[in-house]
Amino acid sequence: MTALHRFSRRAALAAVVGTSFAVLIADPASAQFTGESTGSSRTPTTVQQAKQARIGRDVSLTGHVVKHLHRDHYLFRDKTGEIRVEIEPIKWRGRRVSPDMTVRLRGEVDRDFRGRYISVERMQILK
Repeated sequence: MTALHRFSRRAALAAVVGTSFAVLIADPASAQFTGESTGSSRTPTTVQQAKQARIGRDVSLTGHVVKHLHRDHYLFRDKTGEIRVEIEPIKWRGRRVSPDMTVRLRGEVDRDFRGRYISVERMQILK
């Protein structure tokens, strides 16, 4: 095999590998899907919707933490109703929240022997 022939084969291989690699690391913006997904629909955003959602469903609720029930459980209220929420001490991050303050809670629907509740992953104070 001549030196030129070996160089051509290496160049061809490098071109194929380089092209394949470029496809794998393509710009993420060109690969974003904007249509509807089969497995999901809108995230429940009210207490009424959360009470009807399946266990494990992500929720985002805006309203007020109005009462401490026991341990890490509190009563949350929005304009559509009330639901029990579990907010672990670390989620408070040292912040004091009163019933007149508006908060956004993100978490998921869960259930125990007392019924449905929201297991809070993140709490944001809005007002």
